[in-house]
Formats: sequence, C-alpha cells, structure tokens
Amino acid sequence: MVQAYILIQTEVGKASSVAETIGGIPGVIQAEDVTGPYDVIVRAQADTVDALGRLVVAKVQQVEGITRTLTCPVVHL
Repeated sequence: MVQAYILIQTEVGKASSVAETIGGIPGVIQAEDVTGPYDVIVRAQADTVDALGRLVVAKVQQVEGITRTLTCPVVHL
C-alpha cells in the first residue's frame, strides 16, 4: 500500500467545497481545509505508485475549484 499527502491550492472561497468533494473519492483517507500556502490537505492511499498517480490525475485534479496540487508520497526510512 502506498500513501501520500496531496497539498492543494484552490480558487478563493472554494477550499471547503473542494475538501468535501475530495473526501468522497475512493482511496482518500482524509481531506481537510487548512490555512497557509495550501488550502486543502488530503491523505490518500492506493495499491501501487501508478494507481496513486491515476487517483491524483484522474480523480483529485478533476475536482472543480482546484488550481494546483503537490503530491508528497509517504516514505518509511
């Protein structure tokens, strides 16, 4: 299982609706709106890195109101 944090910037006033929509996507563990340089932080998981990439590109980035994402895979050192 591969997990990642997805840091999301949204259009002004869209953070809450983006977090709510993303929270319903299969593979998303948690989605919260936050303050700071990013508006929403998501924790997601998938079976493989490729599946995680497909989740981000095909599902998360398609949510209306998102302007930019940064995916940070979790590593175990």
